[in-house]
Amino acid sequence: MFSDTQIQTLNPPQRLLMGPGPINADPRVLRAMSAQLIGQYDPVMTGFMNETMARYREIFKTKNEWTLLVDGTSRAGIEAVLCSILRPGDKVLVPIMGRFGHLLAEIAERVGAKVHTIEVPWGEVFTPEQIEKAIVDVKPHVLAMVQGDTSTTMNQPLEHIGDICQKHDVLFYCDATASIVGNDLPADEWKLDALSVGLQKCLGGPSGSAPLTLSDKCADWIQKRKKVEAGIRTADHTDGTEPFVRSNYFDLGMIMNYWGEERLNHHTEATSMLYCASECARIVIEEGVDNCVARHKLHGDAMLTGIQALGLNVFGDLNHKMNNVVGVYIPKGINADHVRAQMLTDFGIEIGTSFGPLHGKIWRIGTMGYNARKDAVLQTLASLDACLHANGYKGPKGEAAIAALAHYK
Repeated sequence: MFSDTQIQTLNPPQRLLMGPGPINADPRVLRAMSAQLIGQYDPVMTGFMNETMARYREIFKTKNEWTLLVDGTSRAGIEAVLCSILRPGDKVLVPIMGRFGHLLAEIAERVGAKVHTIEVPWGEVFTPEQIEKAIVDVKPHVLAMVQGDTSTTMNQPLEHIGDICQKHDVLFYCDATASIVGNDLPADEWKLDALSVGLQKCLGGPSGSAPLTLSDKCADWIQKRKKVEAGIRTADHTDGTEPFVRSNYFDLGMIMNYWGEERLNHHTEATSMLYCASECARIVIEEGVDNCVARHKLHGDAMLTGIQALGLNVFGDLNHKMNNVVGVYIPKGINADHVRAQMLTDFGIEIGTSFGPLHGKIWRIGTMGYNARKDAVLQTLASLDACLHANGYKGPKGEAAIAALAHYK
């Protein structure tokens, strides 16, 4: 006999996800994910793969041939890049401005690289001069950094970093999971060698696929670490001249062989997530990448305006705030958990807590992807206003949504 819980249909509650991610997936993405599976070498499937590569070239504003998906969350993309470009003993420089810089450093350490870090206080960003000085001092093989770090809501300027890396012959890798298409990031213009992202933020999908792109220089380096599995190896395959990548699953050389013309078997493609990632990109391209960035700025600024109208203080350097998320100081005397819980249970709206030195000090409120829209912003502000005052807040009342409406005019 089965209990009721064993046979119940999955039926999650309706939520408006206005935290730092994940967000509500675009309904068009959910429909794409429900399409029937086909074989991984069906010409239609390999056509979908090629189409997806082309779409992400537009998303990343790149001409890179090697623009593809890694099956897994955004962290899988990070690990694939760092595993594939860093040999044990290689020096890597990681500028840390929040939680996810620490993540890059940890993954690089696990790869066996010699990790060097520089840090700024949470809420600040690096200047090009700080990064170049560290590159000159460390002489790393790779610079690995985050563009938009949702733990601090800061958006690291990158437009001059690629030139610095080329000047000193350093590979430039960026994790832009939280910032892509919500903030400007032209990969070729800014001379990125490797860039990886996820779907669950501004791209408007669920977590589970990690689009990435590699410059020719980066791809050539990875090919020097080439190793083909014995079970699929032929006489035409030769190993690279550098130590092979220590991970099988995250070996980008093997994944490139799978996505390339040879279609050399590596894994069974996560078909539903490929449909999903491709549709996320199609929707953004239909809107226009620059228009998508502008939409995130419009609604992010409206959210910021409403927050300030409530008399709440905003965290960090506003000159470098991400378009798609804002950090809000929790007012003194207010039980932050009670406010969040009431917003969730009474209004069905989720906002985020925080990590590390900001834990218990700020909320993080997102306006990204499918949720970067006027009604979602106004609903969130009205809910926060009501829940704050229900929990004893003495600041301005009823001003947040009105201020946001005025911003839209």
